[in-house]
Amino acid sequence: MQKYISQLNEAQQEPVLQKDGPMIIIAGAGSGKTRVLTIRIAYLMSLGVDAFSILALTFTNKAAREMKKRISDIVGASEAKNLWMGTFHSVFARILRSEADKLGYPSNFTIYDTQDSVRLISAVIKEMQLDKDIYKPKQILSRISSYKNSLITVKAYFNNPELQEADAMAKKPRMGEIYQNYVERCFKAGAMDFDDLLLKTNELLNRFPDVLAKYQDRFRYILVDEYQDTNHSQYLIVRALSDRFQNICVVGDDAQSIYAFRGANINNILNFQKDYEGVKTYRLEQNYRSTKNIVEAANSIIDKNKTKLDKVVWTANDFGNKIKVHRSVTDSEEGRFVASTIWEQKMQNQMMNGHFAILYRTNAQSRAMEDALRKRDIPYRIYGGLSFYQRKEIKDVLCYLRLVINPKDEEALIRVINYPARGIGDTTVEKLTIAANHYKRSIFEVMQNIDKIDLKLNSGTKQRLQDFVTMIQSFQVINENQDAFYLADHVSKKTGLVQELKKDATPEGIAKIQNIEELLNGIKDFTEGQKEIDGARGALSEFMEDVALATDLDKDTSDEDRVALMTIHLAKGLEFPYVFVVGMEEDLFPSAMSMSTRSELEEERRLFYVALTRAEKQAYLTYAQSRYRWGKLTDSEPSRFIEEINGEYLEYLTAEETNYRYKPMIDNDIFGDVDKSKLRLAKPIGGTPPKYITDNEPKSDINVRKLKPVSSNAASGTANLFDNKLTLGNVVMHERFGKGEVINLEGVGADKKAEIKFEVGGIKKLLLRFAKLDVIG
Repeated sequence: MQKYISQLNEAQQEPVLQKDGPMIIIAGAGSGKTRVLTIRIAYLMSLGVDAFSILALTFTNKAAREMKKRISDIVGASEAKNLWMGTFHSVFARILRSEADKLGYPSNFTIYDTQDSVRLISAVIKEMQLDKDIYKPKQILSRISSYKNSLITVKAYFNNPELQEADAMAKKPRMGEIYQNYVERCFKAGAMDFDDLLLKTNELLNRFPDVLAKYQDRFRYILVDEYQDTNHSQYLIVRALSDRFQNICVVGDDAQSIYAFRGANINNILNFQKDYEGVKTYRLEQNYRSTKNIVEAANSIIDKNKTKLDKVVWTANDFGNKIKVHRSVTDSEEGRFVASTIWEQKMQNQMMNGHFAILYRTNAQSRAMEDALRKRDIPYRIYGGLSFYQRKEIKDVLCYLRLVINPKDEEALIRVINYPARGIGDTTVEKLTIAANHYKRSIFEVMQNIDKIDLKLNSGTKQRLQDFVTMIQSFQVINENQDAFYLADHVSKKTGLVQELKKDATPEGIAKIQNIEELLNGIKDFTEGQKEIDGARGALSEFMEDVALATDLDKDTSDEDRVALMTIHLAKGLEFPYVFVVGMEEDLFPSAMSMSTRSELEEERRLFYVALTRAEKQAYLTYAQSRYRWGKLTDSEPSRFIEEINGEYLEYLTAEETNYRYKPMIDNDIFGDVDKSKLRLAKPIGGTPPKYITDNEPKSDINVRKLKPVSSNAASGTANLFDNKLTLGNVVMHERFGKGEVINLEGVGADKKAEIKFEVGGIKKLLLRFAKLDVIG
């Protein structure tokens, strides 16, 4: 153990060796906080603290897995398995599974994702005959989410006239009824959404003192990573669990608090010392990740914030290059600059694609970047796009599997009851839904008792419903004895899903089958991995729990060499040698929607701080002078954040440089000829004809020089160059069309043309005297 502790610097060793009592570790960007947390946990275990008594809460499941692996290397895999480690949602879902009956839920409750919740709210709004243009399902879900994270239950809502009045002012007077119906429908379906995992944990710990005492006694030592991103609900759970022994260690950086929009409360970390007596404070201020230039530039930014904890981040790393600032005329040109810079760095320095990240404020900005990367044939991956598990064909399989575990899951049932088509139409489903609501039973229970309820269905429809019930029940029997892979493989074939997709022979249809195959591969991999875990057997319930709590960033992409594209919010906790922060423009970053108060602007500044500190070696800040928004070209101005960086850390690539040339975006022909009648007549020179000059021309005598006519062949150096250089079969790179092959040449001199077959965009015929081509092969 001493070997690992000796690898830490003095500031890192202090919190590791402090065993008991409340403590806060204020950890600057790149200061090795994960390492400190890992070794602290291992150290506690080496002192005899039972692994079962340690609760470690992380920001992502991926972070938890990495920490557990490191701990395994130190103390051994068998002991590390006993740690309670994971995200708030995964850990408290585990507790709720054990205690669900106290709240009236089945232990196999379903966890609804956002898509499930939106569908259910849409159904509620439709049944209540409300206007979907006023009661927009996604907005309603966001509102309900904020209620739950602030511990505003349905009962609390109806006891709060101010909330009801606010919703009425927003022309949503029936918001409370929607909330109530949504909660009741979730309960009836034996389902919780993500926010319920925290809300119901708070309810459990508050309503059942014996349960609280049980978990207080179990979790003698609690560690919380990224504490600045906790919301009110999470804060209260941690306070309750740590109240007895107060051996709580929180780690965070107020300068990286960027999730206020989803309820994170920066005051949780700012006021930690007030919540516990005798708090010990430690600061990790040495940055191991970035160059001095990047660290100092980031410091000069965050110093502008008034609400912050005292710390001075520094680094012993090299000064490195200055942060490069680039201006483009349009967002498309900005994309081309980023792609060509990546391409050049790869060629010159043999860099991997995975060494580069492009960060942006909004997802919409990815389009221009994607276009440019594709044309340069640079592989990339977008994080935060449509998750693998959200694709239709995958969701269909998962919904069948959800029904096996929890047949009350109405969202899953409605989705697959008639897919593949089995003659159960929308009218039948509506009758089932009405009956289920009337009897306060699930739709599946109504279907089980279809002969006892008069729904005015014909015998054929009743038989099809009974066949569906029988099929699901047969899956449940298999589930009792087989692992998740065997069952999923059986379900995908028996339901007819794979056969249905095979009817579509298009590339899209084939891709869907391949996705299902990939899902089965993933389940097989999961079941094999579960064999290593004590008490786990690779059951379907274990896999579904893992999927329900997975996020896009949890996917292991270490074997994929691709440029990473993501929003800055998703980049938190990651690091890359080269980082491009694009769209550095006012009203885009900082966002126009986040500048009405000082606290909002300070959060935007913290977001920029996070973006900048992702870079290890080189950071680029790019912006465009004009950008398309909602189909209209709008002028832009540089972000204030660029100006806030101390100038000594910046290198402007396009400011006042001689090689920058404005590219006109309009045709000169639209202005017509100059109206010479409005010009002042110049004084004749000698016997030459009068010359017309404008007022801004110098009034001194004009020296006329005799100029030799220019030959047509000399009109363009490029044309002469390509006369000798370009041949059939050459591979060329064009800044707009990307990579292509020369398939035909015609003409001579300035009129010489090349027919080029581009990988993206097909065949183009280009005039060589204008075309900007690089011969690459």
